[in-house]
Amino acid sequence: MQTWRYGMILTIAAILAAGAHAARADSGADLFANQCGTCHTLSAKDQMLQGPNLGNVYGRKVGSVAGFAYTPDFTSANFVWDDKHLDAYLTNPTSVLADSYMQYQQPDAGIRAQIIAYLKQEAPLYAGGK
Repeated sequence: MQTWRYGMILTIAAILAAGAHAARADSGADLFANQCGTCHTLSAKDQMLQGPNLGNVYGRKVGSVAGFAYTPDFTSANFVWDDKHLDAYLTNPTSVLADSYMQYQQPDAGIRAQIIAYLKQEAPLYAGGK
């Protein structure tokens, strides 16, 4: 009986671990499309959605996309989007910029890291209007 219970516990743990791994198996592009793409585009050629386009966001000054109506905290912020700021913002936007309208929060550090890596790698390709 004990062996059966132990085996069952291991099986359940393996299923849960596989599910967690599958959630992280998405590519950065998939994660961006599914979690960010509703409100943001990457291409400067695309019409802006609810949020500014994120082409060339990594290393860009906060609140600097021409034509987007930022809140006051964005326009007065004096930093650029880097790993530290993007990670904190994706965790809880209002902890970085109190008047942020962004509702998205990603508690999973692994998913945040994949999205940030994707932005670092891909977003510069779209900055020129790809």
